Amino acid sequence: MNAINSGLNLYLLQRNNNVQYFKEDDPKSALILVILIAAIIIISIVVSIIRKGIGPGSTFSSKTGSAKKSGPAPRKFNSFTLYRIASSYGLDRDQAKLLEYVFRNDSVADPERVMRNPALLDRHFRRAYKTIERNSTSDEEVQQRLVELFSLRNTIEAAPGIGGASSSSGQIAENTPAVLGNGKDHYPVKVHLSRGQNIVVDIPRNALGTPVRLPKGLKVTLSFFTKSSKGFSFDGNIIGSVETSHGPGLHISHTGKMKSLVKRMYRRRQASLRCQFFLVFLEETGLRKKSAPKLIVDTKRFDGTIQDISIGGCSLKTNASIQIGSRLKITIDYNDDSHMSVLGQVLRVNRSGSIGAIVHIKFLKVPRRAFNSISSLVFGYDE
Repeated sequence: MNAINSGLNLYLLQRNNNVQYFKEDDPKSALILVILIAAIIIISIVVSIIRKGIGPGSTFSSKTGSAKKSGPAPRKFNSFTLYRIASSYGLDRDQAKLLEYVFRNDSVADPERVMRNPALLDRHFRRAYKTIERNSTSDEEVQQRLVELFSLRNTIEAAPGIGGASSSSGQIAENTPAVLGNGKDHYPVKVHLSRGQNIVVDIPRNALGTPVRLPKGLKVTLSFFTKSSKGFSFDGNIIGSVETSHGPGLHISHTGKMKSLVKRMYRRRQASLRCQFFLVFLEETGLRKKSAPKLIVDTKRFDGTIQDISIGGCSLKTNASIQIGSRLKITIDYNDDSHMSVLGQVLRVNRSGSIGAIVHIKFLKVPRRAFNSISSLVFGYDE
């Protein structure tokens, strides 16, 4: 019996010599796994690059509207945030890329907060302005890129919700231009003092420059624009005349309830710039009926002073008698070394004192360099 068991065990061992107790790895399965892992890594890298966008080491190309990377930069915000901002402000694709360049150039972490604060927004635009001046290879490139930068800033400025102006009368700065209204009569004045619900303005004058006497208790409306181009008006009553450091003034009391006015298209800035201007006439060429008339600049020169300016127009004070509708070539002494010339048309004329007038002008043609000079002055980027 033992012999039989020994033979049976020997037979079973011989039968199990070819049995595989451990299964070998399939090389094809391992290769597929490696490929999947590599694909996941590559996709992650691509998505990261796309979302990172343009970094602060980028330079914006004005010709192609694209950006060229000059060095790695950490991502501060994703492209979806910028897309929301661009959509809400009506920016096109090139403007959106330029806005991203402005933010990346200054390592902005929260662009939505910046867009709600005009002063903070201007700080970042000013640094982009300086970067463009410093890194551009030619004056032609500088001027073109600055045109794009200021066009973007003006688009944002004109959009609803930008301005950040307070509706409190306590925020009205001294010498802020305003319009005092009573029925159909409107007088340009300046604010001399603003405290709570009390405001002191110039004594209004009529078209001949004669002071206008307004009785106590008369209901009036005062309208004004802040430096960020946001307009307000309020209703009040005449309290009487008072003496100020600027001379006689008109004391007005109001309830403090401000009404928002339609916002100006362009930011306007108070200024005191000398200028010379010439009348411009249109001369028909007579060659073709549809041909544009020729502009003839008169040789007689008039002097004036720019009192406020935007890229859309200006107001100047002059002793010359200028008619509404007149076209003017205006040469502005921008600084000691340069000047700029624009073509404008007179919209209205207000008398200012017994001698002189305030001429309100809409610009018809602003050359590229003048556009950049006026914009940098208005936004304060050249300071």
